[in-house]
Amino acid sequence: MKKSSLVINIVLAVAIVLMYVLYFTSGKSGGSESAEKADGNRSGLKIAYLKVDSLIVNYDLAQVLHDGFIQKQEAYTKEYANKRTKFEEQAVAFQEKVQRGGFITEERAIQERDRLVGEEQQIAKLDQELSTKLAQLQSENNKQLLDSLMSYLEIYNADKKYDYILNSGGILVGDDASNITKVVLQAMNSRYAVAKNK
Repeated sequence: MKKSSLVINIVLAVAIVLMYVLYFTSGKSGGSESAEKADGNRSGLKIAYLKVDSLIVNYDLAQVLHDGFIQKQEAYTKEYANKRTKFEEQAVAFQEKVQRGGFITEERAIQERDRLVGEEQQIAKLDQELSTKLAQLQSENNKQLLDSLMSYLEIYNADKKYDYILNSGGILVGDDASNITKVVLQAMNSRYAVAKNK
């Protein structure tokens, strides 16, 4: 392990030295031409970015999908809570009946206990199923939003001809003129409104 990290450190050190040498030697002999070419490439590169989190928060389709998700979540929570409450009431009634000797036979008490255990397992299974359904719905919503964004960006970029459109999540400093969030959001909301009214 130590030998491999030593080799990696040596390779990195050699790479840094080579970059240092190339940088300073290219500046003296014909370096201005190289620098001009590099600057020409940079100025020819068209980059835009958008704040995807801001876009998603303000995108009408995202709000509709979120509201639908919340309704499902509330319905699932209510269904689970009702079954859980009913089970807990039955469990308390069973305990009270056992304590006061309300079962005619021990066999009948065991049957009731087994039934309650089975019901508790069904409730746990329901909880898992509902959680899975919500996770799947969230995944489908995210996919739909991403598809909508990517579809629009292809149309948008057909005219603009950006080399790169980035998510601002990885950008620490950026020119506001390159921020296309507002323009894209307005266009996507207009596009959604038209599609919704069809």
